Amino acid sequence: MKQQIKIVNYKAGNIASVKNALQRLGAESGLASTPEELKKADKLIFPGVGHAKPAMEILRQQGMDEAIREFRGPVLGICLGMQLMTASSEEGNIKGLGIFPGQIKRFTGNLKVPHMGWNSLYALKGPLFKKVPENSHAYFVHSYYLPQNDQAIALCCYDEPFTAAISYEQFFGLQFHPEKSGKPGMQILQNFIDL
Repeated sequence: MKQQIKIVNYKAGNIASVKNALQRLGAESGLASTPEELKKADKLIFPGVGHAKPAMEILRQQGMDEAIREFRGPVLGICLGMQLMTASSEEGNIKGLGIFPGQIKRFTGNLKVPHMGWNSLYALKGPLFKKVPENSHAYFVHSYYLPQNDQAIALCCYDEPFTAAISYEQFFGLQFHPEKSGKPGMQILQNFIDL
């Protein structure tokens, strides 16, 4: 029986590009817009592009915040999805899902914001990075970041090191967009499918 991969639909997603990337890998996926639909999944992808505050409000209104926290299969948060899985964010001063520790901060100083384009990943570890070479390049678009963290499974440097990927139990988060990151990104998605 084929595994059910569901993409969390909360009006803040890069849903089409994630769905297309999964399709290219031969994996079927559907959308989950309610806790009931979400519970039918074997695996969950939690994408996101946009502002943290309205995104979190929609999740709470739909009852999806609790459903994601309680999900027992593998969960992959991408970009804003990953940020919403942390304890809190400076963007809109929101309380997150609290799956990963730490507060999302805004890039400051002389850096160009958003951090946009290709950057290298290093200190890779864990099953998501199987067959992904150290210093592989990934595609980023973000103004907020998670500082370096004990649960980081990949780092990136933009003036200073920050968490590019994180994991805790069955939860994984990627600050970059694997669906736009060429061969390494597709390998990461394949590794998530294979978990």
